[in-house]
Amino acid sequence: MTADLSGTSFAALHRPGEPLLLPNAWDHASAAALAARGFPAIATSSLAVAAAVGLPDGAAATREHTVRLALTLGSEPYHLSVDAEGGFSDDPAEVARLATELWAVGVAGLNLEDGLGASDLLAAKIHAVKAAVPGMFVNARTDTYWSGDGDEQDTLRRLDAYQQAGADGVFVPGLTDPARIAGLVRRLGVPLNLLHSPAGPTVPRLAELGVARISLGSLLYRRALGAALDAMDDIAAGRTPGGTTPSYDEVCALERSVSVSRSANSTG
Repeated sequence: MTADLSGTSFAALHRPGEPLLLPNAWDHASAAALAARGFPAIATSSLAVAAAVGLPDGAAATREHTVRLALTLGSEPYHLSVDAEGGFSDDPAEVARLATELWAVGVAGLNLEDGLGASDLLAAKIHAVKAAVPGMFVNARTDTYWSGDGDEQDTLRRLDAYQQAGADGVFVPGLTDPARIAGLVRRLGVPLNLLHSPAGPTVPRLAELGVARISLGSLLYRRALGAALDAMDDIAAGRTPGGTTPSYDEVCALERSVSVSRSANSTG
């Protein structure tokens, strides 16, 4: 059953100690199926968007595809957050135009990453987006743990710059040490977003540490690909594939549900 979002803003879902568990979808069917399970907000995954069309992730190559997906999902009865890599441009004004375009189709949140580049550049992008679209929830990601060496001082310096630029939340994928997580929560003035890791702290443990948002990133997409490969291996070996398999009619019903919601939105 789709969650009731009446009176609940996307920002209000970020509660330290009671974190928003944010699944990342890659198309209408995956987003609709997750929303039907009661998740009040859905995010996109830049890796999934890129892989689906055969383009590299993190190379500013998927702006058109990201906007197209947002157009498909933005009018649905759940909050939508878009993973936009670094905004697909080094020009803050261009990133602000992207945010304005996304806001117009119903997107509530925007995830922007520094890729370990200059922190002042991402800060300028954040400032430009918030000036153009004040209501957009900007989640600023630093990759100091994801692709760097986890330098604590560099992480704090970057996050301070992003908060001062107007970020509504900050994202530190790759950070899994409980003591560092707790220290960062105490240090920050905005909600902390972490990436769920099967090898890291559990969702209840992250809640205890004060995390306000837990993203799944590309995990669900990669699991879906893995399930398809496992199913083919089982079939080839004469076994019945295990796991959850929605029926043909259930998948068709996802299309009907979005048609109904769009009709209601257009007449409301």
